[in-house]
Amino acid sequence: MRLRYLSGFGGHFESEAVPGALPRGQNSPQLVPFALYAEQLSGTAFTAPRSINRRVWMYRLDPSVKHSRHLPRAHAALQSDFTGTAGIVAADQLRWRPLPLLPGAVGGEGVDWLDGLVTMCGAGSAESKEGLAIHLYAFNAGMRARRRAFSNADGDLLIVPQHGALLVTTELGRLEVEPGEVVVVQRNITFAVDAAVCGEGASSCRGYVLETFYAAHLAPAERGPVGANGLAEERDFLHPTAWYEDITGAHVVTVKTGGRLFERARSHSPFDVVAWHGNYAPFKYDLARFRAVNSVTVDHTDPSVFTVLTLPSAEPGSAAVDFAIFPPRWMCAERTFRPPYFHRNCMAEFMGLIHGGYDAKVGFVAGGSSLHNIGTPHGPDEASYRAAIEADTSTPAKFAGGTAFMFETRAPLRLSGFAADEGTAIFDTEYRNCWDGLPRAVLPANLEHMEDGAEPPRCA
Repeated sequence: MRLRYLSGFGGHFESEAVPGALPRGQNSPQLVPFALYAEQLSGTAFTAPRSINRRVWMYRLDPSVKHSRHLPRAHAALQSDFTGTAGIVAADQLRWRPLPLLPGAVGGEGVDWLDGLVTMCGAGSAESKEGLAIHLYAFNAGMRARRRAFSNADGDLLIVPQHGALLVTTELGRLEVEPGEVVVVQRNITFAVDAAVCGEGASSCRGYVLETFYAAHLAPAERGPVGANGLAEERDFLHPTAWYEDITGAHVVTVKTGGRLFERARSHSPFDVVAWHGNYAPFKYDLARFRAVNSVTVDHTDPSVFTVLTLPSAEPGSAAVDFAIFPPRWMCAERTFRPPYFHRNCMAEFMGLIHGGYDAKVGFVAGGSSLHNIGTPHGPDEASYRAAIEADTSTPAKFAGGTAFMFETRAPLRLSGFAADEGTAIFDTEYRNCWDGLPRAVLPANLEHMEDGAEPPRCA
């Protein structure tokens, strides 16, 4: 399948699946072409400044308002409230193995993307519009075959496939997203996730999801002193073109709002938008297009230079959430410990591995994840440390081993009951042992030891 896309970030796009479907000269004419229904979806407050104002006009076969009453729906594995006593405080270094891949589904059985979501950790709550949740998914059945769709009123969703390509069908069109790419579906946009038909194992998929509860939206990180070019280039963000299906019959849209799930029935497909225009549309990004920058003299550069997407906070210079990657790259800092150094952060770091290996952890496997909360010490394991201090740093070296990523947030993350359960098959109870073999430094026996309060030696 070859889909057409609209490229660029932050621009105003227009797309029509049927020529002439878009009104000209106004957004809501008395009679829309082909008797379509005009419907606006706002991504920001009406009065938000033009530079950050987001909205899209859709022209559809049936208005979204035609549906049944919303009925509650249970999903015990999802969590959207981490306030008060909800969630489990995490101070230890934590690591999890990948979720098991599900066997191929037979005869309509299986688990679809929405049912396959499981929450790992989070902060704040959906109701407060402050915080985030991090989920994993594993599924082996499609949503569209079940005439099922999802709309998240609680925030944006950043989906990171790790195994199996996805076909993400949205109201504004379709996106095919392979491992090594990511897709963002913003608040209130209806969509469905299926396995894309491409390659072995495509019917069994696995990956990661970041859900942001904040009113602001994910956007490419600022470049600062890097200049006008580099990092994530605007032209590499791809949006869908208009695509619709004229299908009647029972369809179900699951809505998440205030951390709770509801279902509404429709007598027609929610993917019936014939044309649209605006600047509030899902997008995908190929991580291989990231223009990485790094130190060309000495020392390991802070991971902020690897930030792809960010969500700003009210505090200047401090993001609410960052999405950073550690892709294949040249490392050339001389006389330098090239992997990440030992550190304690004022940010919480949830990491995942899309493919290959990670240069600071021998035991980190593709599909796995780890959490180092605010202030929790972490760094390279013993094997990575020994290899780094013995490496020849007089010449550049190409790290081509894999692509890791990090969801970084200024909010302390609380674990779900599933993530905190050491009895699950994915909880790595041995993780904290990876630093036990690090040798203690030994000072020379004849080294002068300065007593407390003594004056330090002064230079002549």
